[in-house]
Amino acid sequence: MRPSLTYTEAELVQGLKARDEKIFSYVYDHYSPALYGVALKVVNDENAAVDLLQDIFLKIWRGIDRYDEEKGRLFTWMLNIARNTAIDTLRSRAHKLGLKMQEIGNGHYRQEQLTVQQSVDHLGLGKVLDQLNKEQRVIIDLAYYRGCTQEEIAKLLDIPLGTVKTRMRNAIIQLRNILKQV
Repeated sequence: MRPSLTYTEAELVQGLKARDEKIFSYVYDHYSPALYGVALKVVNDENAAVDLLQDIFLKIWRGIDRYDEEKGRLFTWMLNIARNTAIDTLRSRAHKLGLKMQEIGNGHYRQEQLTVQQSVDHLGLGKVLDQLNKEQRVIIDLAYYRGCTQEEIAKLLDIPLGTVKTRMRNAIIQLRNILKQV
């Protein structure tokens, strides 16, 4: 049994930039469950999420030189690549807004329940999002996991665009404050 290797974030970035396959393998082994979970939450299709995971890591491998540690952590950068890749896939497949939420009558909407592997929740993202109020959670879910624009959210929820922007901004500020405490 060999001891488990760990790397600092700086070592991971340096190794990825140096195209070190051992470091890349480490990053894949340790971050693929979380990135897969994000892709799965967005596309809601296990096969598509598996395919996306390959694209995500290819983008990480090819784009590591664009990573700027002053703008955020490596993990956050990789999560954004995963989310954006999955959203691009949804848009390229021309998914309709109606697939993102289901109307249950009287203009009320119910979010689809998505099953994300438990491995993603070790990050505590679910608990962090649960600290937002319901209105903010819905907007964050639609924007970040369903790929809706602010205009689409306003139409879908039948609220003014300014309200969507305000709720989203407040949610992001609240999430930053919550994450600073963690």
